[in-house]
Amino acid sequence: MSHNVSLTFDGDRAYVALDRPDKHNGLTIDMLNELVRVARVLGRRSDIRAVILSGNGPSFSSGLDVAKAMGNPLDVVRNFVPLPWRGTNTFQEACWAWRRLPQPVIAVVHGRCYGGGLQIALAADFRFVTPDSEFSVMEAKHGLIPDMTGAATLSRLIGIDQALLLTMTADPVDAAYAERIGLVTEVTADPRAAAEKLADRIATRSPHAVASAKRLFDRTWQSSVRRTLAAERATQLPLILRQALGHGRNGK
Repeated sequence: MSHNVSLTFDGDRAYVALDRPDKHNGLTIDMLNELVRVARVLGRRSDIRAVILSGNGPSFSSGLDVAKAMGNPLDVVRNFVPLPWRGTNTFQEACWAWRRLPQPVIAVVHGRCYGGGLQIALAADFRFVTPDSEFSVMEAKHGLIPDMTGAATLSRLIGIDQALLLTMTADPVDAAYAERIGLVTEVTADPRAAAEKLADRIATRSPHAVASAKRLFDRTWQSSVRRTLAAERATQLPLILRQALGHGRNGK
């Protein structure tokens, strides 16, 4: 698989891995597009009963590689525009594509899980993490908000006070804290083994019932995703413009 995303299979299980280990899986736009493409491939595979999502190297993901992304501002703008039939842009779809899958998606997290990387993990149905993993909604450090479906996923997992605390401070939190507030499913020394054990358990159930349960909860849990994601874009756009204008003035 190209663009620093790998896809492998083992029986009825698919393994998707972010594969830019030398950069702590810092996300590029190519990687985001590849994640969308891989998710579409898996969505057509009725033989796949579970998807395990992880990151190669020392971290799950350190978030968006801002320097690389901003090297081509037109590419950022092009990928920020939502496709009307999906209701998401590329940044959002790289996360929400995992919610669209009929199969359960289980994130296996270690090391840094920051920014866009955290939003990818939050879009999985379950998160098994190592005790030394670290989480940060870090967009505020760049004068931005989480806009890769973070507003939708955070609101489903934790209280608004905790969501605001993580978002406004951008402070990293450890695995024990993340588990206590409901950000992750379980802290374990071997998250991959825990993920595979859960995948085995779910595979004993009707795939139609599993897919229906996932679809039902996603459609009915709090407000509509489409409205939430549109609000994300509307909130983020002036912040991006402010940052762009600021960089332009600094460059003069």
